[in-house]
Amino acid sequence: MGQKTEIKQPEQLLPNGIAPKDRRPAKVSKEPTKKHTKTLVSIVLPVFNEAGNLGNLLEELFGVLETCQDHEFEVLVIDDGSTDGSGNLAREMGAKVFRHPTNIGNGAAIKRGIRSSKGEWILLMDGDGQHPPHEIPRMLEWAKEYDMVVGSRDGSGGAFHRNLANRIYNGLASYVTHRRIPDLTSGFRLVRADALRSFVHLLPNTFSYPTTITLAMFRAGFAVKYIPFRVRRRGGKSKIHLFADGSRFFLIILKVATFFAPLRVFLPLSALVAGLGVAWYLITWWTTHRFTNMAVLLLVQSSVLFSLGLISEQIAQMRFDRPFPFSSHEGDEGKGAGEKGGGG
Repeated sequence: MGQKTEIKQPEQLLPNGIAPKDRRPAKVSKEPTKKHTKTLVSIVLPVFNEAGNLGNLLEELFGVLETCQDHEFEVLVIDDGSTDGSGNLAREMGAKVFRHPTNIGNGAAIKRGIRSSKGEWILLMDGDGQHPPHEIPRMLEWAKEYDMVVGSRDGSGGAFHRNLANRIYNGLASYVTHRRIPDLTSGFRLVRADALRSFVHLLPNTFSYPTTITLAMFRAGFAVKYIPFRVRRRGGKSKIHLFADGSRFFLIILKVATFFAPLRVFLPLSALVAGLGVAWYLITWWTTHRFTNMAVLLLVQSSVLFSLGLISEQIAQMRFDRPFPFSSHEGDEGKGAGEKGGGG
């Protein structure tokens, strides 16, 4: 009795609809820290009768991989029909082994490894010991900025004729891609898996798969880096024969160039034939004052070659207009497609 009833005045709201008593420092929600997941790298080694080299190579490889703490690895050995127990040796040493019942080809083994891999990056290297595993950490470091890192052989200790052939191949590839390519045929390379898998159907079953990978990566606009390394002397006997495989490989480069950049092949051919036609016309006009049928034929043939090049270029462009994985470094300034100059 006599107790006053206290009448609460309505609280004045702030413009944002929050009462003054709620004006307290907002709580910072602490999200659970995400567990650092290591990047999985798949290492693909094609082998054919390499039992004499494989044991030492795998032992050294596993030792190097233990030092790479920021990555996880799977080692895939593709036994391409070996008869010396190479596959069994690799399995005993802890590698995943996939076996072909017969020898299909080095490129076929690489394709099997790519399709069987699970990593975000794929490292391709030979099983004969020429590619030093101690270069892998350096390649992984460069992979932070590039989509493909290629080990470029310095050429020291190589035979003169082999180095000369490589210079010719590198020059042709550089002409086709508008980029300096210091080592077209190197099989020692680290590539983004999503990019490589999108090209796997283009790879041949032979030794020329590095050429196809290189031109495909440049054509699709990925960033490529070449780093020099000193190649080791391989154990055993080389399976590549200079004269038998050299001319065939030259034709393969022309085929691959026509596949990826046909106008770079047809345009100079068209210009050459046109030049012959004009020269023939001038010679015959000077000597006989006539415009001969041969000159007409050469000029017509030149226009046909040029038209064929244009049509082929459009077809090649349509082939690469389908969606490809975005470059993981597209936002980096100064890192263009392929890094002009080859990054060597």
